[in-house]
Amino acid sequence: MEISREIISKLISWKRSSERKPLILQGARQVGKTWILKYFGDKFFENTAYFNFDLQMELRDFFQKTKDPERIIEFLSVVNGKPILPEKTLIIFDEIQECNDALNSLKYFREQNPEYAVAGAGSLLGVALSRGASFPVGNVDFLKMYPLTFKEFLSEADASLYDYLNKLEQIDPIPELFFSKLTDKLKLYFISGGMPEAVIALLEKRDTELCQNVLQGILNAYTLDFSKHIDNKDVAKVNYIWSSLPSQLSRENKKFLFQAVKPGARAREYEDALSWLINAGLAYKIHLISKPGLPLKAYEDKTAFKIYLSDTALLRRLSMLDPIAISEGNRLFTEFKGALTENFILSSILTQFESTPCYWKSGNEAEVDFIVQVRNDIVPIEVKSNENVRSKSLSVYREKHNPPISIRFSLRNLKKEEGLINVPLFMVDYLKDILMREAVSA
Repeated sequence: MEISREIISKLISWKRSSERKPLILQGARQVGKTWILKYFGDKFFENTAYFNFDLQMELRDFFQKTKDPERIIEFLSVVNGKPILPEKTLIIFDEIQECNDALNSLKYFREQNPEYAVAGAGSLLGVALSRGASFPVGNVDFLKMYPLTFKEFLSEADASLYDYLNKLEQIDPIPELFFSKLTDKLKLYFISGGMPEAVIALLEKRDTELCQNVLQGILNAYTLDFSKHIDNKDVAKVNYIWSSLPSQLSRENKKFLFQAVKPGARAREYEDALSWLINAGLAYKIHLISKPGLPLKAYEDKTAFKIYLSDTALLRRLSMLDPIAISEGNRLFTEFKGALTENFILSSILTQFESTPCYWKSGNEAEVDFIVQVRNDIVPIEVKSNENVRSKSLSVYREKHNPPISIRFSLRNLKKEEGLINVPLFMVDYLKDILMREAVSA
């Protein structure tokens, strides 16, 4: 199965840009960074030259001796077994965070030999950069790669449904025949999530047990990363936080509490461990705001936040929720007080908008799940994991702040009334399109 990824269009734009710089592709382990770069090289270049700084230790020694791109290219051509040519060869530096000298050499490729197409990737690149790794500031382009979205999953699971959603142009109810089928596909997505290997196990091999094993294998690999890449004094702390995330999200108030990680735990003792998970791309942090002003970041409360996982199915697997729940109505969506659904919505929002969303709270009166800045508008987003959409929180927010558009995700049909748009959960990847369309028509 060759899964179509929307990031390809961004890679093509990078290749064609007259201002192209060496590329840094970031993303958590197993999201498909290596595969997508090799695929991109095969489809859009004459040749691909792949180098892995974790496996090929001798590469590190060479980069310690020189930063001259011409010498580097000459050496890499020998290692590659064929010439590396400007514009015709995609050079891939995988796990580049393992070699600071290689990371720093990107500056010289940009300044002296920009005709070479160089792309670096690394599962723990964010961790390396947070620790002050030598970095060519201003001399690289960045792309962030996430797990497959539901939209990408649907393109493989049911191409006709995928085409149907792509052709929607009006906010009108979706016929029940399509609605129920799309809901069923969404349940499948909650089983596999967006990790490519898990998606292939479920869709191509139709093996739920294999899918479960793949997800567990990814979780095991993350745990090995903890022990391999973290200072010994912090390994246990990271494990405590990681294991606590399902219970943190299962509470009615999902605000992250350090004392819920371990009795007696204090923020100053565990905040570095939490930062490691975030920098590694395994967890997302969203902050509380009490006032929805522009820019949102100016109103964040740095002491109050929620933590979500990078992939919804990994959260499901970590929580030990069995896939059998797919046969139990809407349980996959509603379990853990809707935490899986919230995680799913947040993951999609992050792929669509430049800034990280926040959440809003007004004392003990009301709480809105996500607040997103779209250009110069502030959009409140409420997440409901079922057809029951009764809640006073969004109403309180709308009365206080009178937003031009409000969004509610639920298992109800697509509908707009009085500035509130109800969007079915399976249409979350079209949120930006909906908001742009509404802004134009307003």
